[in-house]
Amino acid sequence: MSANYILAMDQGTTSSRAIIFDKRHTIVEQAQEEFAQHFPDSGWVEHNAKDIWQTSLNTARQALASSRIGADQIAAIGITNQRETTLLWDRDSGEPVYNAIVWQDRRTADFCNSLKDQGHEAMITAKTGLLLDPYFSATKVAWILDNVDGARARAEAGELAFGTMDSWLLWNLTEGAAHATDATNASRTMLYNIHQGTWDTELLALFKIPSSVLPEVKDCAADYGITSLLGADIPILGIAGDQQAAVLGQACFTTGMMKSTYGTGCFALLNTGETAVTSSNRLLTTIAYQLNGKTTYALEGSIFIAGAAVQWLRDGLGIIASAKQSGELAAQADDNQQVYMIPAFTGLGAPWWDANARGALIGLTRGTGPAEISRAALESVCFQTLDLLNAMQADWDQAADTVLRVDGGMVASDWTMQRLADILQAPVDRPVIAETTALGAAWLAGSRAGVWPDQEGFAASWQLDKNFEPQMSAEERHSKVAGWDKAVRRVLS
Repeated sequence: MSANYILAMDQGTTSSRAIIFDKRHTIVEQAQEEFAQHFPDSGWVEHNAKDIWQTSLNTARQALASSRIGADQIAAIGITNQRETTLLWDRDSGEPVYNAIVWQDRRTADFCNSLKDQGHEAMITAKTGLLLDPYFSATKVAWILDNVDGARARAEAGELAFGTMDSWLLWNLTEGAAHATDATNASRTMLYNIHQGTWDTELLALFKIPSSVLPEVKDCAADYGITSLLGADIPILGIAGDQQAAVLGQACFTTGMMKSTYGTGCFALLNTGETAVTSSNRLLTTIAYQLNGKTTYALEGSIFIAGAAVQWLRDGLGIIASAKQSGELAAQADDNQQVYMIPAFTGLGAPWWDANARGALIGLTRGTGPAEISRAALESVCFQTLDLLNAMQADWDQAADTVLRVDGGMVASDWTMQRLADILQAPVDRPVIAETTALGAAWLAGSRAGVWPDQEGFAASWQLDKNFEPQMSAEERHSKVAGWDKAVRRVLS
Protein backbone atom coordinates (compact mmCIF):
# COMPACT_ATOMS: atom_id res chain seq x y z
CA MET A 1 0.00 0.00 0.00
CA SER A 2 1.07 3.60 -0.61
CA ALA A 3 2.28 5.60 2.36
CA ASN A 4 -0.10 8.55 2.04
CA TYR A 5 -0.98 9.22 5.67
CA ILE A 6 0.69 11.60 8.11
CA LEU A 7 0.82 11.10 11.86
CA ALA A 8 0.91 14.22 14.01
CA MET A 9 2.00 13.80 17.63
CA ASP A 10 0.62 16.76 19.59
CA GLN A 11 2.11 16.83 23.08
CA GLY A 12 0.20 19.41 25.13
CA THR A 13 0.20 20.75 28.66
CA THR A 14 -2.60 18.58 30.00
CA SER A 15 -2.77 15.74 27.48
CA SER A 16 -0.98 14.01 24.64
CA ARG A 17 -2.73 13.40 21.33
CA ALA A 18 -2.09 11.64 18.07
CA ILE A 19 -3.96 12.60 14.90
CA ILE A 20 -3.77 10.81 11.57
CA PHE A 21 -4.39 12.91 8.45
CA ASP A 22 -4.91 11.67 4.91
CA LYS A 23 -3.39 13.28 1.82
CA ARG A 24 -6.40 15.63 1.56
CA HIS A 25 -5.50 17.04 5.01
CA THR A 26 -8.60 15.44 6.54
CA ILE A 27 -8.54 13.92 10.03
CA VAL A 28 -8.94 10.16 9.76
CA GLU A 29 -8.49 9.16 13.40
CA GLN A 30 -7.28 10.60 16.66
CA ALA A 31 -6.59 9.53 20.22
CA GLN A 32 -6.04 11.55 23.37
CA GLU A 33 -4.84 10.76 26.87
CA GLU A 34 -4.57 13.13 29.82
CA PHE A 35 -1.74 12.94 32.33
CA ALA A 36 -1.27 14.16 35.88
CA GLN A 37 -0.34 17.71 36.80
CA HIS A 38 1.95 18.10 39.82
CA PHE A 39 1.99 21.18 42.05
CA PRO A 40 4.68 20.54 44.70
CA ASP A 41 4.72 24.14 45.97
CA SER A 42 2.98 27.47 45.43
CA GLY A 43 3.50 28.57 41.83
CA TRP A 44 5.31 25.35 40.92
CA VAL A 45 4.03 23.17 38.08
CA GLU A 46 5.65 19.89 37.05
CA HIS A 47 5.05 16.90 34.79
CA ASN A 48 6.39 13.38 35.06
CA ALA A 49 8.37 13.12 31.82
CA LYS A 50 7.72 9.39 31.61
CA ASP A 51 3.98 10.12 31.64
CA ILE A 52 4.50 12.45 28.70
CA TRP A 53 6.40 9.84 26.72
CA GLN A 54 4.07 6.97 27.56
CA THR A 55 0.88 8.88 26.74
CA SER A 56 2.41 10.08 23.48
CA LEU A 57 3.38 6.55 22.48
CA ASN A 58 0.03 5.14 23.66
CA THR A 59 -2.04 7.60 21.66
CA ALA A 60 0.00 7.02 18.50
CA ARG A 61 -0.58 3.30 18.81
CA GLN A 62 -4.26 3.79 19.65
CA ALA A 63 -4.86 6.02 16.61
CA LEU A 64 -3.22 3.49 14.32
CA ALA A 65 -5.16 0.59 15.81
CA SER A 66 -8.52 2.40 15.68
CA SER A 67 -8.01 3.56 12.10
CA ARG A 68 -6.77 0.15 10.97
CA ILE A 69 -4.06 2.00 9.09
CA GLY A 70 -0.79 0.14 9.07
CA ALA A 71 2.39 1.82 10.24
CA ASP A 72 3.80 1.16 6.76
CA GLN A 73 1.09 3.48 5.38
CA ILE A 74 2.40 6.43 7.43
CA ALA A 75 4.64 8.53 5.21
CA ALA A 76 6.05 10.63 8.05
CA ILE A 77 5.57 11.89 11.59
CA GLY A 78 5.34 15.51 12.62
CA ILE A 79 5.81 16.55 16.26
CA THR A 80 4.38 19.59 18.01
CA ASN A 81 4.67 20.31 21.70
CA GLN A 82 4.06 22.50 24.69
CA ARG A 83 6.93 24.97 24.55
CA GLU A 84 9.44 26.01 27.23
CA THR A 85 8.69 23.00 29.46
CA THR A 86 12.15 21.86 30.49
CA LEU A 87 13.81 18.51 31.13
CA LEU A 88 17.26 17.12 31.76
CA TRP A 89 17.91 13.40 31.36
CA ASP A 90 20.79 10.94 31.47
CA ARG A 91 22.27 10.29 28.01
CA ASP A 92 22.99 6.63 28.75
CA SER A 93 19.92 5.48 30.66
CA GLY A 94 17.39 8.00 29.35
CA GLU A 95 16.26 8.59 32.95
CA PRO A 96 15.13 12.15 33.80
CA VAL A 97 17.10 13.69 36.63
CA TYR A 98 14.02 15.63 37.80
CA ASN A 99 10.41 16.14 36.74
CA ALA A 100 9.80 18.32 33.70
CA ILE A 101 9.36 21.92 34.87
CA VAL A 102 6.33 23.29 33.03
CA TRP A 103 6.18 26.61 31.18
CA GLN A 104 3.63 27.84 33.75
CA ASP A 105 6.06 27.35 36.64
CA ARG A 106 7.10 30.50 38.53
CA ARG A 107 9.75 29.17 40.94
CA THR A 108 12.55 31.15 39.31
CA ALA A 109 10.83 34.55 39.64
CA ASP A 110 13.31 35.77 42.26
CA PHE A 111 16.24 34.64 40.12
CA CYS A 112 14.80 36.56 37.17
CA ASN A 113 14.30 39.66 39.31
CA SER A 114 17.91 39.42 40.48
CA LEU A 115 19.17 39.28 36.89
CA LYS A 116 16.97 42.26 36.02
CA ASP A 117 18.40 44.22 38.94
CA GLN A 118 21.87 43.42 37.59
CA GLY A 119 20.88 44.96 34.24
CA HIS A 120 20.88 41.81 32.07
CA GLU A 121 17.37 41.99 30.59
CA ALA A 122 18.20 44.36 27.72
CA MET A 123 21.00 42.08 26.50
CA ILE A 124 18.80 39.00 26.76
CA THR A 125 15.96 40.65 24.86
CA ALA A 126 18.29 41.93 22.13
CA LYS A 127 19.60 38.42 21.49
CA THR A 128 16.50 36.28 22.04
CA GLY A 129 13.52 38.58 21.54
CA LEU A 130 12.26 37.40 24.94
CA LEU A 131 11.70 39.08 28.26
CA LEU A 132 13.51 37.93 31.38
CA ASP A 133 10.77 35.78 32.86
CA PRO A 134 10.40 32.36 34.57
CA TYR A 135 8.23 31.32 31.60
CA PHE A 136 11.24 30.44 29.47
CA SER A 137 13.57 27.46 29.74
CA ALA A 138 16.93 28.93 30.74
CA THR A 139 16.21 29.66 34.41
CA LYS A 140 14.47 26.28 34.74
CA VAL A 141 17.60 24.50 33.49
CA ALA A 142 19.72 26.53 35.90
CA TRP A 143 17.38 25.63 38.78
CA ILE A 144 17.67 21.89 38.07
CA LEU A 145 21.46 22.09 37.81
CA ASP A 146 21.66 23.99 41.10
CA ASN A 147 19.07 22.04 43.09
CA VAL A 148 19.33 18.39 42.04
CA ASP A 149 22.21 16.57 43.72
CA GLY A 150 25.03 15.90 41.28
CA ALA A 151 23.22 17.36 38.28
CA ARG A 152 25.72 20.13 37.56
CA ALA A 153 28.74 17.83 37.76
CA ARG A 154 27.03 15.29 35.49
CA ALA A 155 26.07 18.02 33.00
CA GLU A 156 29.60 19.39 32.90
CA ALA A 157 30.88 15.85 32.33
CA GLY A 158 28.65 15.55 29.27
CA GLU A 159 26.38 12.95 30.85
CA LEU A 160 23.10 14.90 30.65
CA ALA A 161 20.89 16.07 27.79
CA PHE A 162 18.57 19.08 27.91
CA GLY A 163 15.43 19.34 25.88
CA THR A 164 11.99 20.78 25.54
CA MET A 165 9.26 18.18 25.05
CA ASP A 166 9.90 17.81 21.30
CA SER A 167 13.48 16.76 22.02
CA TRP A 168 12.31 14.34 24.72
CA LEU A 169 9.83 12.68 22.36
CA LEU A 170 12.38 12.57 19.54
CA TRP A 171 15.00 11.00 21.82
CA ASN A 172 12.57 8.29 22.87
CA LEU A 173 11.10 7.69 19.41
CA THR A 174 14.59 7.18 17.98
CA GLU A 175 15.68 5.21 21.06
CA GLY A 176 18.40 7.69 21.89
CA ALA A 177 19.75 8.12 18.37
CA ALA A 178 18.63 11.74 17.89
CA HIS A 179 19.10 14.68 20.24
CA ALA A 180 17.72 17.62 18.29
CA THR A 181 15.15 20.40 18.27
CA ASP A 182 13.84 22.90 15.75
CA ALA A 183 14.42 26.63 15.54
CA THR A 184 11.01 27.55 16.98
CA ASN A 185 11.50 25.56 20.17
CA ALA A 186 15.10 26.72 20.46
CA SER A 187 13.92 30.32 20.21
CA ARG A 188 11.86 29.84 23.42
CA THR A 189 14.72 28.70 25.65
CA MET A 190 16.27 32.16 26.28
CA LEU A 191 19.58 30.58 25.23
CA TYR A 192 19.26 30.90 21.44
CA ASN A 193 20.26 33.95 19.40
CA ILE A 194 17.35 34.34 16.97
CA HIS A 195 19.30 36.73 14.74
CA GLN A 196 22.42 34.60 14.36
CA GLY A 197 20.62 31.25 14.50
CA THR A 198 22.94 29.74 17.11
CA TRP A 199 23.09 28.87 20.78
CA ASP A 200 24.56 31.95 22.45
CA THR A 201 27.76 31.56 24.46
CA GLU A 202 27.19 34.74 26.48
CA LEU A 203 23.76 33.56 27.58
CA LEU A 204 25.05 30.09 28.41
CA ALA A 205 27.70 31.69 30.60
CA LEU A 206 25.16 33.97 32.29
CA PHE A 207 22.92 31.04 33.25
CA LYS A 208 25.90 28.73 33.90
CA ILE A 209 24.65 26.07 31.50
CA PRO A 210 27.26 23.84 29.81
CA SER A 211 26.90 23.67 26.04
CA SER A 212 27.28 19.88 26.15
CA VAL A 213 23.62 19.48 27.24
CA LEU A 214 22.20 21.28 24.19
CA PRO A 215 20.38 19.62 21.27
CA GLU A 216 21.21 20.23 17.61
CA VAL A 217 18.95 22.90 16.06
CA LYS A 218 17.34 22.18 12.68
CA ASP A 219 14.75 23.63 10.31
CA CYS A 220 11.12 22.92 11.18
CA ALA A 221 10.92 20.55 8.20
CA ALA A 222 14.01 18.36 8.32
CA ASP A 223 15.21 14.78 8.66
CA TYR A 224 15.04 14.13 12.40
CA GLY A 225 15.49 10.39 12.40
CA ILE A 226 13.53 7.16 12.18
CA THR A 227 11.24 5.48 14.69
CA SER A 228 10.61 1.74 14.68
CA LEU A 229 8.29 1.68 17.69
CA LEU A 230 4.96 1.76 15.85
CA GLY A 231 5.31 -1.33 13.70
CA ALA A 232 7.41 -0.07 10.79
CA ASP A 233 10.26 2.33 10.14
CA ILE A 234 8.71 5.83 9.92
CA PRO A 235 10.70 9.01 9.30
CA ILE A 236 10.22 11.98 11.61
CA LEU A 237 10.26 14.96 9.24
CA GLY A 238 8.78 17.91 11.10
CA ILE A 239 8.94 19.64 14.48
CA ALA A 240 7.51 22.95 15.67
CA GLY A 241 6.44 24.38 18.99
CA ASP A 242 2.68 24.29 19.37
CA GLN A 243 1.99 27.97 18.70
CA GLN A 244 4.26 28.12 15.68
CA ALA A 245 2.73 24.89 14.40
CA ALA A 246 -0.67 26.61 14.61
CA VAL A 247 0.70 29.49 12.50
CA LEU A 248 1.57 26.90 9.85
CA GLY A 249 -1.72 25.03 10.25
CA GLN A 250 -3.61 28.29 9.78
CA ALA A 251 -1.53 28.93 6.63
CA CYS A 252 -0.40 32.30 7.99
CA PHE A 253 2.48 32.42 5.52
CA THR A 254 1.89 36.02 4.46
CA THR A 255 3.36 38.95 6.36
CA GLY A 256 0.65 40.60 8.46
CA MET A 257 -1.43 37.47 9.04
CA MET A 258 -2.31 36.64 12.65
CA LYS A 259 -3.53 33.58 14.53
CA SER A 260 -4.60 33.07 18.11
CA THR A 261 -4.75 29.65 19.74
CA TYR A 262 -7.04 29.09 22.71
CA GLY A 263 -5.87 26.09 24.66
CA THR A 264 -4.64 25.94 28.25
CA GLY A 265 -3.24 29.39 27.59
CA CYS A 266 -3.79 31.76 24.70
CA PHE A 267 -1.06 32.64 22.26
CA ALA A 268 -1.39 35.19 19.48
CA LEU A 269 1.29 35.35 16.76
CA LEU A 270 1.57 37.96 14.03
CA ASN A 271 3.72 37.07 11.02
CA THR A 272 6.28 39.87 10.50
CA GLY A 273 8.17 38.16 7.68
CA GLU A 274 11.93 38.60 7.48
CA THR A 275 11.77 41.47 9.98
CA ALA A 276 12.35 40.72 13.64
CA VAL A 277 10.18 43.53 15.02
CA THR A 278 11.36 44.83 18.38
CA SER A 279 8.45 45.44 20.72
CA SER A 280 8.04 48.56 22.79
CA ASN A 281 5.02 47.06 24.52
CA ARG A 282 6.50 43.98 26.17
CA LEU A 283 5.56 41.54 23.45
CA LEU A 284 7.95 38.84 22.34
CA THR A 285 9.91 38.70 19.13
CA THR A 286 10.13 35.07 18.14
CA ILE A 287 10.75 32.70 15.26
CA ALA A 288 7.48 31.84 13.49
CA TYR A 289 9.11 29.09 11.42
CA GLN A 290 12.34 28.23 9.66
CA LEU A 291 12.20 26.48 6.30
CA ASN A 292 15.07 25.77 3.89
CA GLY A 293 17.39 27.76 6.14
CA LYS A 294 15.23 30.91 5.91
CA THR A 295 13.84 32.36 9.13
CA THR A 296 10.42 34.00 9.36
CA TYR A 297 9.71 36.03 12.48
CA ALA A 298 6.61 36.89 14.51
CA LEU A 299 5.42 39.14 17.28
CA GLU A 300 3.84 37.08 20.03
CA GLY A 301 1.64 37.79 22.97
CA SER A 302 1.16 35.08 25.57
CA ILE A 303 -1.78 34.69 27.94
CA PHE A 304 -1.03 32.12 30.61
CA ILE A 305 -4.63 31.22 31.44
CA ALA A 306 -7.36 30.73 28.83
CA GLY A 307 -8.90 27.26 28.70
CA ALA A 308 -7.35 26.66 32.11
CA ALA A 309 -9.89 29.16 33.51
CA VAL A 310 -12.69 26.93 32.21
CA GLN A 311 -10.94 23.92 33.77
CA TRP A 312 -10.96 25.81 37.07
CA LEU A 313 -14.71 26.38 36.78
CA ARG A 314 -15.09 22.63 36.31
CA ASP A 315 -12.47 21.17 38.65
CA GLY A 316 -11.93 23.95 41.18
CA LEU A 317 -15.40 25.44 41.66
CA GLY A 318 -17.49 22.58 40.33
CA ILE A 319 -20.02 24.92 38.71
CA ILE A 320 -19.86 23.15 35.33
CA ALA A 321 -19.56 19.48 34.47
CA SER A 322 -17.95 20.03 31.06
CA ALA A 323 -16.22 22.85 29.20
CA LYS A 324 -19.14 23.08 26.78
CA GLN A 325 -21.42 24.24 29.60
CA SER A 326 -19.39 27.42 30.16
CA GLY A 327 -20.68 29.07 26.98
CA GLU A 328 -24.22 27.91 27.65
CA LEU A 329 -24.08 29.39 31.16
CA ALA A 330 -22.46 32.61 29.96
CA ALA A 331 -25.34 33.20 27.56
CA GLN A 332 -27.72 33.13 30.55
CA ALA A 333 -25.79 35.70 32.60
CA ASP A 334 -27.52 38.84 33.91
CA ASP A 335 -26.70 41.72 31.57
CA ASN A 336 -27.00 44.17 34.47
CA GLN A 337 -24.06 42.59 36.28
CA GLN A 338 -20.51 43.08 35.04
CA VAL A 339 -18.23 40.65 36.82
CA TYR A 340 -14.55 40.51 35.84
CA MET A 341 -12.27 37.53 36.32
CA ILE A 342 -8.55 38.30 36.29
CA PRO A 343 -7.15 34.77 35.81
CA ALA A 344 -3.67 35.50 37.13
CA PHE A 345 -3.34 32.06 38.72
CA THR A 346 0.34 31.93 37.69
CA GLY A 347 0.94 35.64 37.14
CA LEU A 348 0.00 37.78 34.14
CA GLY A 349 1.59 37.39 30.70
CA ALA A 350 1.79 39.96 27.91
CA PRO A 351 1.67 42.89 27.89
CA TRP A 352 1.86 43.06 31.71
CA TRP A 353 4.46 40.37 32.51
CA ASP A 354 3.80 40.44 36.23
CA ALA A 355 4.92 37.14 37.74
CA ASN A 356 3.60 38.10 41.18
CA ALA A 357 0.06 39.14 40.18
CA ARG A 358 -2.65 36.80 41.44
CA GLY A 359 -6.17 36.13 40.28
CA ALA A 360 -9.32 37.91 41.35
CA LEU A 361 -13.07 38.09 40.80
CA ILE A 362 -14.19 41.71 40.81
CA GLY A 363 -17.73 43.09 40.79
CA LEU A 364 -19.40 40.33 42.82
CA THR A 365 -22.87 40.92 44.31
CA ARG A 366 -25.35 38.72 46.16
CA GLY A 367 -26.95 38.12 42.78
CA THR A 368 -23.76 36.75 41.22
CA GLY A 369 -23.98 33.08 40.36
CA PRO A 370 -22.45 30.42 38.10
CA ALA A 371 -23.70 32.13 34.92
CA GLU A 372 -22.00 35.45 35.70
CA ILE A 373 -18.78 33.75 36.80
CA SER A 374 -18.75 31.62 33.64
CA ARG A 375 -19.21 34.72 31.50
CA ALA A 376 -16.41 36.47 33.39
CA ALA A 377 -14.06 33.54 32.72
CA LEU A 378 -14.78 33.52 28.99
CA GLU A 379 -14.69 37.30 28.69
CA SER A 380 -11.31 37.39 30.42
CA VAL A 381 -9.86 35.57 27.42
CA CYS A 382 -11.42 38.13 25.05
CA PHE A 383 -10.13 41.11 27.04
CA GLN A 384 -6.65 39.65 27.25
CA THR A 385 -6.64 39.09 23.48
CA LEU A 386 -7.57 42.76 23.03
CA ASP A 387 -4.60 43.75 25.20
CA LEU A 388 -2.34 41.74 22.90
CA LEU A 389 -3.84 43.14 19.69
CA ASN A 390 -3.52 46.71 20.95
CA ALA A 391 0.13 46.11 21.79
CA MET A 392 0.83 44.58 18.37
CA GLN A 393 -0.79 47.49 16.59
CA ALA A 394 1.30 49.92 18.61
CA ASP A 395 4.49 48.01 17.74
CA TRP A 396 3.88 47.49 14.02
CA ASP A 397 1.61 49.46 11.71
CA GLN A 398 0.97 46.46 9.45
CA ALA A 399 -1.09 44.92 12.27
CA ALA A 400 -3.80 47.58 11.92
CA ASP A 401 -6.31 45.68 9.76
CA THR A 402 -5.57 42.12 10.77
CA VAL A 403 -8.24 39.43 10.49
CA LEU A 404 -7.78 37.01 13.35
CA ARG A 405 -7.70 33.28 12.58
CA VAL A 406 -8.53 31.27 15.69
CA ASP A 407 -8.07 27.68 16.79
CA GLY A 408 -7.92 25.50 19.88
CA GLY A 409 -10.53 23.92 22.09
CA MET A 410 -12.30 27.12 23.14
CA VAL A 411 -13.18 28.19 19.59
CA ALA A 412 -15.93 25.55 19.39
CA SER A 413 -18.08 27.94 21.46
CA ASP A 414 -19.97 30.30 19.16
CA TRP A 415 -20.80 32.50 22.17
CA THR A 416 -17.12 32.94 23.04
CA MET A 417 -16.06 33.67 19.47
CA GLN A 418 -18.85 36.21 19.00
CA ARG A 419 -17.87 37.94 22.23
CA LEU A 420 -14.24 37.92 21.03
CA ALA A 421 -15.22 39.68 17.79
CA ASP A 422 -17.31 42.16 19.82
CA ILE A 423 -14.51 43.00 22.24
CA LEU A 424 -11.87 43.24 19.50
CA GLN A 425 -14.21 45.11 17.14
CA ALA A 426 -12.60 43.00 14.44
CA PRO A 427 -13.62 39.94 12.38
CA VAL A 428 -12.74 36.50 13.70
CA ASP A 429 -12.36 33.53 11.34
CA ARG A 430 -12.73 29.95 12.56
CA PRO A 431 -11.39 27.25 10.21
CA VAL A 432 -13.03 23.97 9.30
CA ILE A 433 -10.15 22.09 10.92
CA ALA A 434 -9.81 23.49 14.43
CA GLU A 435 -6.86 21.19 15.21
CA THR A 436 -4.47 23.53 13.48
CA THR A 437 -1.55 22.82 15.80
CA ALA A 438 -1.52 19.17 14.77
CA LEU A 439 -2.29 20.19 11.18
CA GLY A 440 0.79 22.43 11.11
CA ALA A 441 3.03 19.64 12.35
CA ALA A 442 1.47 17.32 9.79
CA TRP A 443 2.06 19.84 7.00
CA LEU A 444 5.76 20.09 7.91
CA ALA A 445 6.15 16.32 7.74
CA GLY A 446 3.81 15.83 4.78
CA SER A 447 5.37 18.49 2.60
CA ARG A 448 8.86 17.21 3.42
CA ALA A 449 7.74 13.69 2.48
CA GLY A 450 6.25 14.92 -0.80
CA VAL A 451 2.73 13.80 0.17
CA TRP A 452 1.33 17.29 0.89
CA PRO A 453 1.67 20.49 -1.16
CA ASP A 454 4.06 23.42 -0.67
CA GLN A 455 3.15 26.66 1.14
CA GLU A 456 1.15 28.11 -1.73
CA GLY A 457 -0.83 24.94 -2.33
CA PHE A 458 -1.46 24.38 1.35
CA ALA A 459 -2.63 27.99 1.86
CA ALA A 460 -5.11 27.57 -1.00
CA SER A 461 -6.62 24.56 0.79
CA TRP A 462 -7.44 26.49 4.01
CA GLN A 463 -11.22 26.44 4.60
CA LEU A 464 -13.41 28.80 6.62
CA ASP A 465 -15.98 27.27 8.96
CA LYS A 466 -17.54 30.49 10.29
CA ASN A 467 -16.84 34.21 10.31
CA PHE A 468 -17.79 36.26 13.35
CA GLU A 469 -18.37 39.99 12.83
CA PRO A 470 -18.67 42.57 15.66
CA GLN A 471 -22.25 43.19 16.82
CA MET A 472 -21.87 44.93 20.20
CA SER A 473 -22.53 48.65 20.38
CA ALA A 474 -19.53 50.93 20.74
CA GLU A 475 -20.91 52.28 24.03
CA GLU A 476 -21.30 48.86 25.63
CA ARG A 477 -17.89 47.74 24.44
CA HIS A 478 -16.21 50.89 25.76
CA SER A 479 -17.81 50.38 29.17
CA LYS A 480 -16.74 46.74 29.35
CA VAL A 481 -13.15 47.44 28.26
CA ALA A 482 -12.77 50.36 30.68
CA GLY A 483 -13.96 48.12 33.52
CA TRP A 484 -11.46 45.44 32.50
CA ASP A 485 -8.58 47.92 32.51
CA LYS A 486 -9.48 49.03 36.05
CA ALA A 487 -9.82 45.44 37.24
CA VAL A 488 -6.39 44.43 35.89
CA ARG A 489 -4.69 47.33 37.61
CA ARG A 490 -6.11 46.18 40.94
CA VAL A 491 -4.21 42.88 40.79
CA LEU A 492 -0.86 44.12 39.47
CA SER A 493 1.78 43.61 42.11
